Amino acid sequence: MLDSAIRDRIQTALHLLYPPRCLGCGEMVDSDFGLCGPCWRDTPFIGGVVCDACGVPLPGLNDGHRIECDDCMRRPRPWEQGRAALLYQSGARKMVLALKHGDRQDIARPAARWMASAARSIVQPDMVVVPVPLHWSRLLKRRYNQAALLSSAVAGVLQLDHCPDALQRRKRTGMLDHKTHDQRFDELSEAIVPHPRRQQRLNGRPVLLIDDVMTSGATLSACAVASRKAGASDVFVLALARVAKGD
Repeated sequence: MLDSAIRDRIQTALHLLYPPRCLGCGEMVDSDFGLCGPCWRDTPFIGGVVCDACGVPLPGLNDGHRIECDDCMRRPRPWEQGRAALLYQSGARKMVLALKHGDRQDIARPAARWMASAARSIVQPDMVVVPVPLHWSRLLKRRYNQAALLSSAVAGVLQLDHCPDALQRRKRTGMLDHKTHDQRFDELSEAIVPHPRRQQRLNGRPVLLIDDVMTSGATLSACAVASRKAGASDVFVLALARVAKGD
């Protein structure tokens, strides 16, 4: 084991060679995995009153009772509670796209800290963290599952059990970006199933599902249904970013 003095010297040398840079724009910042002032102001963190089901911010004051947005009241979610760290706008959108398509895997660690902070109120004893799965063909092309990177880091921050392959996407679904709410749910029907050799990891336990972005909630709904088929006692969801109506 290295003593603290040697470790500090190594850390100082690394910072001289590789000075910390802003996750958003690449400018130098004071600490690793940070944002510069302009990028911080351009990143819409979610705070205050939120929908207890999907995490979207809501007007008003928290009165201690469960509150839901119009969408969640109109279409009840197949999970107990949901949270998100950011609104899918401005700097947050740029970071999500960089993580998802730009091979910026370094974003996962700080993003997981933001997500863990948003999820503190819904964490349960003996909870297991599970990512939304990618189809094998998409994983082969992308080389990594961004939801699994986030789930591993979130589990580490919250000190929870992690099962990265608890769910499987058994058919490749089309792009959902321009589909309607009903089309998204139809596309994902029966697409996600429990891994037959991992069901015992979820049986009788609360599950925290992780994804990078929640839009309609169709993907997370399919994962919640699959988790319940595996015997999950309760299901909660957590996204890095939430698309709000009108975005």
